[in-house]
Amino acid sequence: MLLKNYTLSIILGVLLTMLTGIALAQNETYDTEAFRQALEQDGFTVQEGELGFFDLIKLYDEGVLPSAYGNNPTTKYITYFVPPAPGYKVNAKFSEISRALGQSGNTTPFWNLRPDEAVVFVGRTPPECRYFSYDHYLLSRTYGNETRWIFANLGDTVNNMVINTEGTPNGSSGNPYNQTTIIVATADKGIDQRIRAAAQSAGYPDGIFNTQVFPSAMLNMGLENDSDTFMMLIRPALVTDKQAGDNYVNNTPATVFRITPNNTTKLDPYDYPELRVRGTGKTEFDLMDDLEELRIAILNKYNESNATELPTSQTVPVGSDGIQRGIDVIGPDNDCCYLWAANQTVSSPTPPFFNTSEYYPFLRDPSITLGNNSGEFIIVYGVNHVATGKATYSNFGIYGADVWNGVKAITNEDFNGSAEEYLPDNPNAKYLYVYKLARNCSEGDQYCYEVPYGVGGYGVELDQPISVCWRIYLEKSTKTGPSYSEIVYDRAIKFDPKS
Repeated sequence: MLLKNYTLSIILGVLLTMLTGIALAQNETYDTEAFRQALEQDGFTVQEGELGFFDLIKLYDEGVLPSAYGNNPTTKYITYFVPPAPGYKVNAKFSEISRALGQSGNTTPFWNLRPDEAVVFVGRTPPECRYFSYDHYLLSRTYGNETRWIFANLGDTVNNMVINTEGTPNGSSGNPYNQTTIIVATADKGIDQRIRAAAQSAGYPDGIFNTQVFPSAMLNMGLENDSDTFMMLIRPALVTDKQAGDNYVNNTPATVFRITPNNTTKLDPYDYPELRVRGTGKTEFDLMDDLEELRIAILNKYNESNATELPTSQTVPVGSDGIQRGIDVIGPDNDCCYLWAANQTVSSPTPPFFNTSEYYPFLRDPSITLGNNSGEFIIVYGVNHVATGKATYSNFGIYGADVWNGVKAITNEDFNGSAEEYLPDNPNAKYLYVYKLARNCSEGDQYCYEVPYGVGGYGVELDQPISVCWRIYLEKSTKTGPSYSEIVYDRAIKFDPKS
């Protein structure tokens, strides 16, 4: 009996050692200083940047920016704060923005890039969440003597379905969350290859590298005053453990480097990368009759009020459209479809740090406000795109329509099952949703949000025009956004008391 127990103890000890080894391997940390030294030995100047929450509402409330620019309330955007190129200084306005967000002021969220430079993220991916992505943007461009805010994405994201990490090496299936990864953002193949070689010499495995291409053929790369300005964003959405998500945003376990060659290099620019293709051929249009039945049920339920059915249209075109036409497209993501309660898409050339209250007047209908009256409310309804399989997550955000301050997003997790009350005998009700926006929700009204006011940009004032914007993220089968031609547009109705 003692021998058996001794043997069992040995077996358990071996198993424990193996499991511990696996856990350590899955959470292995690497020496970023060795990576830096390898880069410097290869003839690069390496400058460390910062990572932090790009809090647009805070910047608006503190008067640093004139608008919140359509922030997504579901997501706390993390941005790269990048040092200037050697011999250059941070623009004073950009430094003010950085300091307002708790950074040093010696780095900037908006930066230029030489065609032979790179910006590198090395560290951990977000914790388990419904969606995350790393995305790169052309923020502003000079046309003649006029600098315009473009805010156009430059291609596909590196998202949780395609990223190379320790847990998903070389794009294999596995766990992409809280894993070590390296993301090289550059226009040049040779620079990318040298950075990868330096990382491997510092002990980083080959399968964790990702490249975000800055397509120089369509960009004005360089450091001059008329060079393009860029930005990088990380979007972690619907994190499973909220505390872990907050920790990641507030203290992102990663490093950002700006990497500049010390000597002139022969350029070998990347071609524009092949894009992931939206669309599967499968649509949601078989639900149109059910959606009309739901619309009639909503109007009948609230027939003692005046109803104004709001239009719905696509919010923004794709980034390449904005770049070619010189218009602001408000930071789209190829993994998403964007809709809003308006009758047209944005199409305005706009200056840097523009005041949105001076643009897009079609959003600011003075009758679409939300007063403190129990008979005044908005019903948002439509197809639950996650339930149909067209999205990984979807939401609708509530905005002040003049300064585009997003105060709350209602996600598919919040409105699952909400249409059954209106269509109790319709088996397709599970693919639909209904949600109410009001200043005062009735007791027991599960699917209602009380829109705050009197709290600055975190609310919508009683006389402030209000808008609704929908986001539909990431179709699993294509690993990119759904096709607009395959989704049923969401809708909204404003109700007012009859006089």
